[in-house]
Amino acid sequence: MTPPDLSRRAFLSAGGGFGGLALAHLLVRDGRADGPAPDPSWPLGGLHHPARARRVIQLFMNGGASPMDTFDHKPALEKHDGEALGPKEKPEGFTTPAGNVMKSPFAFARHGASGRWVSEVFPCQAREVDRMAFLMAMRTTTNVHGPASYKMNTGFQLPGFPCMGAWVSWGLGRIVDDLPEFVVLPDPRGLPYNQKGNFSAGFLPARHQGTVVDLGRPVPIPDAFAAPEFAFASGDADRDTLALVGRLNQRHAAARPFDSRLEARIAAGELAARLQLTAPATFDLAGESAATLAAYGVARPETADFGKRCLVARRLVERGTRFVQVWSGPQGAVNNWDNHGSIPKELPPIATSVDQPIAALLADLADRGLLSDTLVVWTTEFGRTPFAQNGQGRDHNGGTFVTWLAGAGVKAGVAHGESDELGYQTASDATTVHDLHATILHVLGIDHTRLTFRTSGIDRRLTDVHGRVVREILA
Repeated sequence: MTPPDLSRRAFLSAGGGFGGLALAHLLVRDGRADGPAPDPSWPLGGLHHPARARRVIQLFMNGGASPMDTFDHKPALEKHDGEALGPKEKPEGFTTPAGNVMKSPFAFARHGASGRWVSEVFPCQAREVDRMAFLMAMRTTTNVHGPASYKMNTGFQLPGFPCMGAWVSWGLGRIVDDLPEFVVLPDPRGLPYNQKGNFSAGFLPARHQGTVVDLGRPVPIPDAFAAPEFAFASGDADRDTLALVGRLNQRHAAARPFDSRLEARIAAGELAARLQLTAPATFDLAGESAATLAAYGVARPETADFGKRCLVARRLVERGTRFVQVWSGPQGAVNNWDNHGSIPKELPPIATSVDQPIAALLADLADRGLLSDTLVVWTTEFGRTPFAQNGQGRDHNGGTFVTWLAGAGVKAGVAHGESDELGYQTASDATTVHDLHATILHVLGIDHTRLTFRTSGIDRRLTDVHGRVVREILA
């Protein structure tokens, strides 16, 4: 006897109190119940006003990219090279006392019609500066990797809060049904500081956490397909399993009415079934032209990994994923942007690994007409000091760093803010992490002050009680 077709909605509605809440959430998301829903007259969507962007690709340089060696040209470092101008006492978060001023070992030049200064470590991104809007005076509240990474991803320094991708997924819902709303493409060498805490849904419903796809593994999405030795797990066996899991889910939900993990588990199971059809087409690059693969550097050992992930990010947003994070560098002291030991030796390899792929991503999105409704954001958790450490390294610095945005809603070729002459602290028009989050949400059609979720008696939001939209960089 073939079991009845038990849909996710049937499971939830049969599950008692939790099922009713989850079903109400689904109906709100689909615009069939009271609650916030996008205005159907807005072509690109948006929750509170018409959106300029439909999706986001966030490129995260893990470890603290050095601004004065990449995008923030500081001639004063040449003038004061070797002078003891740093703080006399070791600031909180510094791993050693500040050394003497150290000039950048890399040459800078102006590029594009905008005349932006870019270091020689980024020759490919330098050609794309007229697409970018730079925040030249970003600052954060900590010099420690873990809290700073939480801050940049969730708006808070402590664990337990939802990341930006989860907020966007919860606020706007999915574009398509056969791909995750929020995908994370980590560095195959390891996860970043805080591990999966950076991709967490926190107190939001668990289904909005990031779906981690590790392209460095033989099977990027575990368990989407039955292993070859379990060929029996198909057909009638699948249907029988679905019916059994449905009964177990109903029992579990009735006993735990406020646990959103059940909804997440059901959603993940349904998505896994749909991914059996969509994943091969999405993650297989065989259909890409030789010119595209070459542009992303997929055939070059030094760029192959990040290039492949940037190309997959384009394929994901092209097919309907709303938020994609691409990480450069694992946690730890090597193979990332945490260049304590030697800026001349450690920065060029990691910069080379991302430079060509990022430039190719921007050009490819533009050529395909996707950049007009896709926001690309280049971020890191903090900057580095203008003072030497261990001879030629640089220490952590939350005082100032650089972020750039490109694509939908962005005023291309502009810069906002300025650091001081050494690049140690912000000097004018500083931008906080909350400001950056508010701006990204604004481009997506979300008022950051109104995107709230009540938990433990508090109306929480991504920007806490802070943040302003940086309109100076918006078109």
